[in-house]
Amino acid sequence: MKIVINNATVVTSSGVFRKNILIKDCVISKISDSPISERGASFVINDKDLLVFPGFLDMHTHLREPGFEYKEDIETGLRSAHYGGFIGVAVMANTNPVNDCSTVTHFMICRAKETGIPVDLYPIGAITKGLNGETLVEMGELRSAGVVAFSDDGKSVTNSEILRRAFEYAETFNMPVICHSEESYLSKDGQINEGEISLLLGLKGIPREAEILGIYRDLTIAKLTGGAIHIAHVSTKEGVELIRKFKKEGLSVTCETCPQYFTLTEKEVLGYNTFAKINPPLRTEEDRLAVIEGLRDGTIDVIASDHAPHHLDEKNCEFQNASFGMIGLETMVPLCLELVRMGILDFKDLAEKLSRRPHRILNLNSPKIKEGEPANLTIIDPHFEWEVNEKTIHSKSINTPFLNKKLQGKAKYVIKGGEAFELF
Repeated sequence: MKIVINNATVVTSSGVFRKNILIKDCVISKISDSPISERGASFVINDKDLLVFPGFLDMHTHLREPGFEYKEDIETGLRSAHYGGFIGVAVMANTNPVNDCSTVTHFMICRAKETGIPVDLYPIGAITKGLNGETLVEMGELRSAGVVAFSDDGKSVTNSEILRRAFEYAETFNMPVICHSEESYLSKDGQINEGEISLLLGLKGIPREAEILGIYRDLTIAKLTGGAIHIAHVSTKEGVELIRKFKKEGLSVTCETCPQYFTLTEKEVLGYNTFAKINPPLRTEEDRLAVIEGLRDGTIDVIASDHAPHHLDEKNCEFQNASFGMIGLETMVPLCLELVRMGILDFKDLAEKLSRRPHRILNLNSPKIKEGEPANLTIIDPHFEWEVNEKTIHSKSINTPFLNKKLQGKAKYVIKGGEAFELF
């Protein structure tokens, strides 16, 4: 297959360039300043408004299969990722059964291949068996089966001795431990961020200190062991400050945040909006601005979706009974582009946080826009306006506070393994 991309803006972590690209036999065979002949091409992209990025990876998703296919399954989750512009997703272990053994890992990988959807699935194995926080999984077995990291995401490993051993064992395999950092006794039964709005709504709050203490403990244990730690879904000002401090001290720490934490605040739950009920909860404007500053100065390495689909019945109920979580794979691109429009990040920062860094943290080969490299690209139309609704979402679930809202920017093409896919 011959694919020609003419007159496009190419974005990498090192810069932004106006280039023309020829793809043949699944490989980027030529990058030129001059237009490339379109004769004999099976697919041509010629649009000066498009941005060509190295393929995006979402390193924090929940695709629910096995066990919770009524919320999402691997096929619908990968389809949602595909239309969101991703060439790969890393999938958390809180399925049923939990991904704590090679059997489940193999199932997830095989199921992804069976779908034929051009998105790579990278399983993340549990830290503890059954996510019970008591017994470590067989990390070597899971690594051999194909997991790329370990996490009990959705739960914090409350036993500090167990977490210490997890860091030590994972380090022998050169693999990161992804921490859901939360002091769970403080947050128990909490519904939203603790503060004026929780008082106004009469809902039990989750104090910010639950995240702050969790991050401090997890970073301290990682420092003790020298293991690689990745902090998931950072949402508080003090959490960002702690990570910045430990990075300056030389700790091998990376972290992520999600679009909801730099876009929304706790006010989104007013009216008992269950689609805005997530964990960690939406925080204050001060926290939102601190997360933005963490993205700006590089303290926050990655933007991930924490895509967490739920059946409508699990959201259309009393707030206290509603499940935590929101979908995010298809709203990632437009929400991240807002950071560029606001002057917080530039396009090469997006290439770093959506492609290069998540691949490197998980020890995966980063896609490169370079002659001789496999053609794995995400191509964005930053001006395209669209509405988030049941017709435009490809997930099984619609639980997002952005439902029925208009966003700007969308992935228009994905090139995966040298094959081009038009998304709208």
